[in-house]
Parts: sequence; C-alpha cells; structure tokens
Amino acid sequence: MDNTSYIEISKKAYKSNIRFLKKVVGDNVKISSVVKGNAYGHGFEQMIPLAEENGINHFSVFSAGEAKQVFKYASKSSEIMIFGFINNQQLEWVISNDIEFYIYDLPSVENAVKTAKYLNKKAKIHIEFETGFKRTGIEPDEFDSLILYLHENSDNFEIKGMCTHFAGAESIANYVRVKNQLILFKKYHKYFLKNNIVAEYLHTSSSSATLIYPETRFNMVRVGIAQYGFWPTPEVLILRNNKYGDKESSLKRVISWKSGIMAIKRIKKSEFVGYGNSFQAAKDMSVAIIPVGYNNGYSRSLSNRGHVLIHGRRCDVLGVVTMNTITVNITDVKNAANGDEVILIGNHNKNKISVASFSEMSNYLNYQILARLPIDIPRFVVE
Repeated sequence: MDNTSYIEISKKAYKSNIRFLKKVVGDNVKISSVVKGNAYGHGFEQMIPLAEENGINHFSVFSAGEAKQVFKYASKSSEIMIFGFINNQQLEWVISNDIEFYIYDLPSVENAVKTAKYLNKKAKIHIEFETGFKRTGIEPDEFDSLILYLHENSDNFEIKGMCTHFAGAESIANYVRVKNQLILFKKYHKYFLKNNIVAEYLHTSSSSATLIYPETRFNMVRVGIAQYGFWPTPEVLILRNNKYGDKESSLKRVISWKSGIMAIKRIKKSEFVGYGNSFQAAKDMSVAIIPVGYNNGYSRSLSNRGHVLIHGRRCDVLGVVTMNTITVNITDVKNAANGDEVILIGNHNKNKISVASFSEMSNYLNYQILARLPIDIPRFVVE
C-alpha cells in the first residue's frame, strides 16, 4: 500500500443503517442517498455499489462534477439528482445523460429549456421553493412567470420533483422556523397544482427531518449523514429515543480509519516532544510515531488532545500534530512494535475512537471531519 493510512467501509453496518431508515420512512417513501463530498468522505467508488446492493437507486449530489463521479459507478437503472451548481457547459452533459437537477430561479429554468431544445431531449427538473432558508429557491413573486414559462415549454422538460430545504431541522431551537417553512411549502405546492404543474416527487427532508418530523417526508427523503451511521446531532437522537426508544446503536458507524506505527522512541523525564514546548514529559515514557498528520485529514487542533487505539488501549496524542505525523504515548502498551495497527477512527473490543470524539475535541462537526478525509486515502469495503 502506497499510502500511510487506509479506510475500511463496513457492509454490515451500512446494511443495518438502510434497514433502520427504511423502517423509519415506510414502504411508500423513496430514499435518495446524499453522496456529496465524496460520499461524506466514504468514497464514491465504494458507496455507490454498496447503496445499490441495499436497494438504493437514487443519489443526490451538489455539483455536476460530483454527478459525473456517481455516474461512473452507478448502474443504468439508478437516478442522479444535482441540487447545487451546474455551469452552462456542464448542462449539456447533465441533460444528455438524464441527470435530474434543481431549478431555483428563472434563469436556471430558461437555460435548462434552451439546452433541452438544442439537444432535442427533455430536461429532468426539480422545482426548488424558497421557504425561508435564504440560499436558493424560486421566490413567490416569480411563480406566475415560471408557471407560464413551464406551460409554454412543456415539451422540453419532465418535472421530477418539487422541494425545499429546511433551515436547521437538527435543532429544536429551529422548530418554529421549520414548521413555518413546511406550511409555505405545502401552500406553494398547492398553488402549482392548481395551475396544473404536477411533480412525481415531493421532498423536503434531510436526515434530521426524516428522523424527527414525519410530516415532512412526503414520498421522498434526502438522507445524508444518517445512512453512514451518524446521528445528525445529539438532539435528534434524544428526540428519537424519547418518542420511539431508539438508541445510539440504532445507527452504526460505517467508516473506520487505520494506520500503523512508524517508529518507537524513549523519552526521558523533562524532555520536550515535537515542535515547540507544548508537551514536556513528566516522567520517562515510550512514544510511537504515526505517519498521519493534518495533510492526511488529522486536524492540527487535536494537538495534545487527540487519542488513538493501539493493542486496544487508548493512547494520547503528545505535542503538535504535524503535516505528516502524530506522536502518541505508548508507555502502557505492552509489546508495541513497528508496523502494529493504529486505529484513528474505529473500535477494538469495548474501546472506540468515534468521529464525534474528534468533533468534540476540535470544534468541528461530524460532517466536517468526514468531508475533509483526503480522496487519496485508500478505501476498502469489508464485511
């Protein structure tokens, strides 16, 4: 292996998560697997076939570039939806390959129709409503113009969906805001129906809304972080536990990240470790050098705070995380040797290093930690 660390993707954990999510949403709701950010750091190449094995045939991404990656690994029967950026040059490829995409203002629908006419092929569109998130979405004062334009150009598109995005469904502090957005979405959908604009799917729910707001599921949900085995926030887990009895283990972490011991050194009492003077040994100790640093996605903010597992024991990160290495305390690890496995994220027996523990120590969200895992780290699907 050329890289200094590797990632394992658990088939068993992913299968369990999809089974749980299908039970949550029921038989009549389609799950769109959100795989933006290299499938939240898990890898397009690994996750797309694995999702399809578990009955998922709809994938959501942010950009046309990501859609091309999914297209490379997905079967012809799967659908791909772009909810973010497409430039004019990419639009031809998108429509030519039956990729679904959001329209969120009048210029975006005009570009879609123009390109569809040129290709003599229908564009597959999702109409995004602005309901209060204030990012993208058709504004109410554009509705009549959009409806007229859609009727005039109905031969050039297929309306796959109508949708919106909630402004923080993962926090109870946003409860009123989310409820108001849902009211607006239903109102806007009703207005379009009244004007004979009909969509195959209605979708508003991210992982959080899917789990705690049943009324937002309609007939499709966009599930990201939850499918990979992470609760969006502790609040979401608490709400599910109180209402349905779900436990933390109802979702199982799919990813593990591992490396190995590069070198072992003895440190004498009062000696400093690594750059600067941030760690001084209080006693004689043994340390291991691990060939993973902030260049590999191991945050510098974990200096003197992070932990790894070696031989099942939790070992503290000592000193500053460098570009390519971390130093860890192995004084209490018996028979440690060069090449021994080091668990950066994962578990050994009852001990574990979770992505959440990274988040708590580095002030990053699970999402940020995962998305920052470099693409060039080898990823392997394991049972």
